Amino acid sequence: MKRKSLLVLPIIAALLLGGCGKTSSGVSTAAKPKIGVAIYKYDDNFMSFVRRSIETAGKDKASLIVNDSQNDESKQLDQIDTMISKGVKCLAINLVDPKAAPTVITKAKAANLPVIFFNKEPDASVLQGYDKAYYVGTASKEAGILQGQMIVDQWNKNKDKWDKNKDGKIQYVLLKGEPGHPDAEARTKYVIDTIKAAGINVEELAIDTAMWDTAKATDKMDAWLAKQGDKIEMVIANNDAMALGAVASLEKTGYFKNDKYMPVVGVDAIPDALTKITAGEMLGTVLNDAKNQGQATFDLSFNLASGKSVVEGTNWKLDTDKSVRVPYVAITKDNISVAQNAYK
Repeated sequence: MKRKSLLVLPIIAALLLGGCGKTSSGVSTAAKPKIGVAIYKYDDNFMSFVRRSIETAGKDKASLIVNDSQNDESKQLDQIDTMISKGVKCLAINLVDPKAAPTVITKAKAANLPVIFFNKEPDASVLQGYDKAYYVGTASKEAGILQGQMIVDQWNKNKDKWDKNKDGKIQYVLLKGEPGHPDAEARTKYVIDTIKAAGINVEELAIDTAMWDTAKATDKMDAWLAKQGDKIEMVIANNDAMALGAVASLEKTGYFKNDKYMPVVGVDAIPDALTKITAGEMLGTVLNDAKNQGQATFDLSFNLASGKSVVEGTNWKLDTDKSVRVPYVAITKDNISVAQNAYK
């Protein structure tokens, strides 16, 4: 009996060692921290690139549980509960509604888990109220400022052609993102403030939300063209998805052919928008760096899930609001390669 026991022991040891094997990259599967990720909705153009960046950064380094919250706050909160029950070591949450951040914090605190909010910024007091909460995103007003500066520069170069009624004003329509969303509110305010600060008069012909959505933006632009027609001299959109919707509407009414042109500006620098800029059907956009936002989100989450300090071993810097701010870049046809390189 003793002889058989001695033979069995090496087999058990081999099985136990086999359970702590390595991936093809040499990373121990047992050592990979589990990170729970929730995206407010997968079919948001910009967020699809942020998600891809997170998944690429986490490949072979972490075990990612990624969820599509389908723009449903209650669904997202249920997903967070499920991820916690599955033993995640950190939560990375792209909030459906930034106002729900305190509820997420309550869940994270109860499980003693760190949480990285990204892209949709919670109130600063929420982050300050929990020592394990951080944010990855942008300085919201920067996109509006850069968009406004782009309009100022291009208007001064082209006002003889673009000022249809020769009154010295920009008659514009504005497609706004989700009402109350920090990015939508900041972009809307600062783009117009920047134009005015440069000494250019403006007249708002129409403003309405299209909820970041291309189809909704096309419908809005269709209605505005039917009512305002050639009075419109500029289309400003809080993001590229809505800018593309406006372009689709303008194309139906003969724009971008036979010298009939309308300047359209967006934010995000998604690939479809870059194609339109190259083709001369969008004036420009502002690079919202999805690749680096995703990379920073993963890096901070990985550090915290591994028991390290939040920015240890990275190039990211926290500001006084416990946030990593990824800078925007204004993009026109002249420097479009900067945005194209961000997707490589």
